Amino acid sequence: MVKRFLLACLFGLMVLPALAVQPDEVLPDPALEARARALSAQLRCMVCQNESIDDSNASLAKDLRILVRERLKAGDSDAEVKDFLVARYGDFILLKPPLEWRTLALWSGPPALLLLGGIAIFLSTRRRQAAAPAPLSSDEQARIDDILGRDG
Repeated sequence: MVKRFLLACLFGLMVLPALAVQPDEVLPDPALEARARALSAQLRCMVCQNESIDDSNASLAKDLRILVRERLKAGDSDAEVKDFLVARYGDFILLKPPLEWRTLALWSGPPALLLLGGIAIFLSTRRRQAAAPAPLSSDEQARIDDILGRDG
């Protein structure tokens, strides 16, 4: 039983995410490395598309991590590094694109869909309540009573 538990724990550790940043990429200056990690967490991997370059093991993500570190070592600010990458790859490289007229559909799409869904549910339940059956006439009620064998 203990062996099975240890084996299950070992397999559980195997599914944990691997750290994508390789030791040869890490900057010797801890402050610069912290800035590089913070920036890398905000940039989208162009291969994986739903991971940051900090989390991705793709070769393009590694190249972007190295590029970010080189730009920081050259003295660029965080905004300058982002601007450089946006100029090269577009707003898509940012995991949180800015709110602009071009990205308005991206930002307003989910709330609009939720609102439309809420309206559809409201109207659907309202129609069901409004479609209640009409009460039986006295002739219909008499016929039902007759079938069921009830007295008046």
